[in-house]
Amino acid sequence: MQALIAECHATARDSDATPWATIVHLYDALLVVHPSPVVALNRAIAVGFRDGWTAGLAELDAVDARRLASYYLLPAARADFLRRLGRAAEAAREYRIAADLAPPGGPEQRLLQRRVATL
Repeated sequence: MQALIAECHATARDSDATPWATIVHLYDALLVVHPSPVVALNRAIAVGFRDGWTAGLAELDAVDARRLASYYLLPAARADFLRRLGRAAEAAREYRIAADLAPPGGPEQRLLQRRVATL
């Protein structure tokens, strides 16, 4: 299932051409055989791209944040959806949280800090 998800991303010419419904379906199946908060997070992101940013935020809110408390990609995903919804102040707050959790001095942290600066 993970290989099929990767294939969906690799063969789409861009995000708009990505088969998000298929990806959500594959994540649903993956959650059955490998239930984990990271799989749930990735599924929530795919839902956001399939159904809209508000739907994606609702799915992110349903992810077990306690088990991802130190995982920077959860607040980074929330920040991205909030930014796309025009909720700049909330997005900046989430980007800051994500940057604080990201590997220090790494490219991920620098990207997140740049995102805060552009809001």
